[in-house]
Amino acid sequence: MNQPAGFEGGRLLVVAFEGWNDAGEAATGAAKLLVERLGLVEIAGVDPELYFDYQFTRPTVVLGDDGMRRLEWPGASILGPTGVPADDDQVTGPGAAKLHVLIGAEPARSWKGFAAELVDSALTADIDAIVLLGAMLADAPHTRPLAVFASSENPEVRAALGVERSSYEGPVGILSVLADQAERVGIPTVSLWASVPHYVHNAPSPKAVLALLGKLEELTGLSIPRGSLEADAQAWEQGVDALAADDEEMAGYIAQLEQAR
Repeated sequence: MNQPAGFEGGRLLVVAFEGWNDAGEAATGAAKLLVERLGLVEIAGVDPELYFDYQFTRPTVVLGDDGMRRLEWPGASILGPTGVPADDDQVTGPGAAKLHVLIGAEPARSWKGFAAELVDSALTADIDAIVLLGAMLADAPHTRPLAVFASSENPEVRAALGVERSSYEGPVGILSVLADQAERVGIPTVSLWASVPHYVHNAPSPKAVLALLGKLEELTGLSIPRGSLEADAQAWEQGVDALAADDEEMAGYIAQLEQAR
């Protein structure tokens, strides 16, 4: 693609993975909200037998709407539009009707093959650009707006969207592998990472989900209805306030983070 600004109005793929990349379930929470709002359906997926260790990422048993219990296996799927959104609160803005979502669990093996298969599926779906959502534990006070760092290895994307190039060196998750593979075949990418307070152990973190959605809107021009997220985030913050009120050490630490911020 020659127009990295296609992040606004192009055929966009939003990516999120459970596990190492998903503190507070913020990335997958944002992706699942998009899937629900847009009524997306699976158009491509991987064979979990090739990429997952079931002792590490176990299948789960769930009760279906029909009352039957069934197994759900870890995997990764690209979901695309049907033209009939399932939710009354619509995602609107440039490219909303063409938005795709890739959601899954981080694989245990064959990361190169896993990434190559999903990027091939993205090419088949004529994806123009990719936004990768992640969340990490950080020294962030829960009482302040949670920061989202946007970066790209693509110089044209950085110029078009005004984002930075990450200076991080060290271990990476599957998001970095996918971004590298996508850039190699000509699909521009940008990564959004939310900072989740490391002292808050109860997931999910609706405040971090809100932060990611806000940054996604800023970069793409989309408008994403929040539903109950605002109220959920307020309740989450109040819950952490209550915990801190009973823990002088935590309260003191939060005060230090607020002063630093």
